[in-house]
Amino acid sequence: MPELPEVETIRRALAPRVANQTILALDVFEPRLRFPVPETLGRDLPGRTIQNLERRGKYLVFVLAGDRYLLVHLGMSGRLSVAAPQTPLLPHEHWQLRLPDMTIRLRDPRRFSLLLTGSGPPATHPLLRLLGPEPLEDAFTGTYWIETIRHRKAAIKTLLMDSRIVAGVGNIYANEALHRSGIHPNRPGDRLSPARLLRLQAMTRSVLLEALASGGSTLRDYRRVDGAPGEFSTVFRVYGRAGEPCLTCGRPIRRTRTGQRSTFYCPSCQK
Repeated sequence: MPELPEVETIRRALAPRVANQTILALDVFEPRLRFPVPETLGRDLPGRTIQNLERRGKYLVFVLAGDRYLLVHLGMSGRLSVAAPQTPLLPHEHWQLRLPDMTIRLRDPRRFSLLLTGSGPPATHPLLRLLGPEPLEDAFTGTYWIETIRHRKAAIKTLLMDSRIVAGVGNIYANEALHRSGIHPNRPGDRLSPARLLRLQAMTRSVLLEALASGGSTLRDYRRVDGAPGEFSTVFRVYGRAGEPCLTCGRPIRRTRTGQRSTFYCPSCQK
């Protein structure tokens, strides 16, 4: 968390505001994030123009003039917000990017976020080059999905969340897509028919699109750039609902663990 819908919601809000803006300064208040923020970054960025803001999986990519880019990941609790230049810092705000008419700040209590830079095509960065296809784009085909999964013995939820297979599907949306597909999260991939795999592919796309339309899901830290919460969390069918009745059959939702992550499912609807 944040997952693909939350990161894409942020991208859509910021992209038109930062395009063609010149960076005035980067102020780093706490460099000890997931990876140390490069010491030279504050000297290298001023004067560079932001050409575009893109997303790859759960990463934001600020594409800069001069064949450079900034790579941002929000980790587990990161949040980007827009502030007026003189707004006092809040606790856990670790860096700010100053532009002519606004300041973008990162707040991250758990410090699992990252801020890195690179040159050349962003797709060649070590953190991006092994990512699988985007689940909402044409490259995520039924043929690709079936051929990738049908010989794998790992739990289907683990496979769905593997960013090397498909980029950006996190725990929340894997739980929700599997419930809509009627698939038990711990069923091995090689024990699912092509028809069931295709249904899961379709439900994954459907869940992500609905979450995008709702501005993502707010559990604790995530907020949109304007501070509003994501509203998809109000319509969860299984995530976080252990002990509550399944909205389809009425039996209690169960909670287990899959790959060290909390997993929510209906024992009646999901086989």
